[in-house]
Formats: sequence, C-alpha cells, structure tokens
Amino acid sequence: MSAIPQNLPLRNDLIGEEPYGAPQLDVPVCLNVNENPYQPDPAVCEAIARRVRDIAPTLNRYPDREHIELRQAFSDYLARESNTRLDVDELWGANGSNEIMLQLFQAFGGPGRTALGADPTYSMYPEYARDTFTGWQLAHRKADFTLDIEALIEQIHAVGPSMVLLTSPNNPTGTPLPMDEIERVLEVCETAEVAGANAGVHPIVVIDEAYVEFRKSGTESAVSLIKAHPNLAVSRTMSKAFAFAGARVGYLAASKGIIDCVRIVRMPYHLSAVTQAAALAAFEHTDEQLSRVEHLRETREATAAWLETQTYKGEPLDVAESGSNFLLFGGHFDKRDEIFDELLKRGVLIRVVGPAGWLRVCMGTDEEMARFREALTQVLRIVEAA
Repeated sequence: MSAIPQNLPLRNDLIGEEPYGAPQLDVPVCLNVNENPYQPDPAVCEAIARRVRDIAPTLNRYPDREHIELRQAFSDYLARESNTRLDVDELWGANGSNEIMLQLFQAFGGPGRTALGADPTYSMYPEYARDTFTGWQLAHRKADFTLDIEALIEQIHAVGPSMVLLTSPNNPTGTPLPMDEIERVLEVCETAEVAGANAGVHPIVVIDEAYVEFRKSGTESAVSLIKAHPNLAVSRTMSKAFAFAGARVGYLAASKGIIDCVRIVRMPYHLSAVTQAAALAAFEHTDEQLSRVEHLRETREATAAWLETQTYKGEPLDVAESGSNFLLFGGHFDKRDEIFDELLKRGVLIRVVGPAGWLRVCMGTDEEMARFREALTQVLRIVEAA
C-alpha cells in the first residue's frame, strides 16, 4: 500500500491501517481464499449470458431495489438445501456476505454498542466494528477451537452486546458449531440486556454460514431455527460452495423485523441488475453449481488424513476438525512464515492466518492438491533442517 499523504483528513482511528485482503498473486496453485476451484459449467455460463443480454436494454433504469425475484430464489434454494421454507420478507441479498455483515453492524452496532465474537474468528469482524464505531469484544474458544459456551454466556451478561456473532463452520479453523449450542445462545440472548439500550431490548444472534454447504451430511443449518427465534440472523453466500465468488452475492435469512432493520441502512439500488440476473441464472442451474461440493468434502477428509501422517520436528501435525472447504493445520509451526514463503517459491499459495503455529489451506482440484502435498513434503524437511 502506498503511503497516504499526511495532508488528507483521514479519520484519526484509521491512520496507519492497511486494507484487508489475502495476497493476490499470480501463481499456479492458489489455495488461500477458500474459493470453489472448479469453473462454472458451460450451461451456467450460457444462462448468465442470456439473462444479462435480456436485461441489457433496461440498464438505463435502476434495478429492483427490493430484488424480489432474487429473494424468492433464495427462498426456493433454502427450502431445498436446508429443508426450511422462508418468506420473501425473511430474506435479503447484498454484494457478498461482507456487505450483509456490514449492514448488520450498521443497523445494530454504532457508538455505544458492542458486538461479541468468539476467537479465533474471521478477521474482518473487528473491521466491520471499527468502520461502524462499534465496540468489539471476544470470548475465547477452547484449545480445540470449539465454542466455550459458558465463557460466551458469561461475556454476554458482562458486556451487554447488541450482537453476538458466531461462525458455523468457523473461519479460520473450520470448526462446526452444534445446533444445541446455537439454541442455548439464542435462549440466553432472548432475555439478556443490551448495554445502553431501552428496557426490553435484547441482543440479536448472527450465525455466519459462509461455508455451510460443506458441512458433513445430516448436519442442520441454523436457518431451520429462524421461525422459532426472531432474534436470529443467518448470513449466507454464493461465493464458496456455489462457485460464484466473482459475482459477489450474499444473502441474509432472518425474521421480517431484522430484515426491515437492515433495509433502513442499505444503499439505494445496492444490487445491480447485472448482479441479480447472474444470480438468478446460477440458481437455474443449482445442481451444476453444487456438483463438486461432495468431491471437495472428500478431498478435505483425505487431505486431513494425509496431513496427520506428516511430521514437523518429530511431532505429527495437528489438524483442526473442519466442516468447511479448508483445513487449519500445523499447531506447532515455529517458522510458519518460512513455510509459507517456501511453498510460494514452489508455486503454491496458502494462508498465514489464525493462531500462531498454524497455517490454512483450502481445497483445490485433484491436481492442485497433489502439487500442495508434494511441495509441503519438501518444505517441511527444508525448514526443519534450517
């Protein structure tokens, strides 16, 4: 990042900050940002082109700012994927789940408000808090990265957050979040106080399900709890399992009350007509878009088993349990930056993220994973001997 001129009136709290983002490097094997590595099916590309071509003559007009047709597509998809039928007014779309999260912070955060998370967690959450002048507090997870439910409940009562933000599966660890723990947090928040708010105001619970399609078979989604819990908001995205990262489409499932709060802070016409058309085309071909999910699950399990056979300085590598399309591994890498650099020299880009001693790799194609295994085997021996 180039130096910002000192004569610009950048907010004082932003001075010295860097833009968020994983490295974008032109290397043969990119396994660092948790994308679906498989390109959309040709039929999907044709459908996108057709839909965009159809709406192109209308681009002189603003799009449907309520994106009703797309919200109906979200409803149809969740009825199929999570066995839960939600009304159109219980759904909301935006430019990726990042914008969904920012809108939630804009609506429920702000000066005098606090959001509560459980670390390690997604590194963008404190930036949403910073950008909306919201306090950010944490309850620490257990050593195996599962939620310390008692510590979290204690923090809810001590902090009085307006939002409790949990990720399922967790990022960057991949840790699943059991439904009974979600329900317990929901029940606590139904009566907990929000610091500085009027009497009778209680926290909302936000479950970030960006990677939920990669969950193990038979695992329920938190969207199934929305009808029973009006204080629940579930964030989803088409970027990951749906192989649609470049389209930037996220969506929120929640009670009508929460959706209406988000609608207050949304920018006018925030979803372009082109974005809506592309997303509708993708939903026309849901089977094709999700066709590689099961294979990526199998790749994850096989990669985890392989990593557990590897050693570093005489100790087997630790691998965190994952319900996502990535794995956090290592546990005792005292030279993780060197390991990252050596992998990069071999054309393999992974991620330095999460607690010290760990690295994260997302699942690629079979060929990419073979390159990763070959490179990591070489690199561990080199760094170990240095």
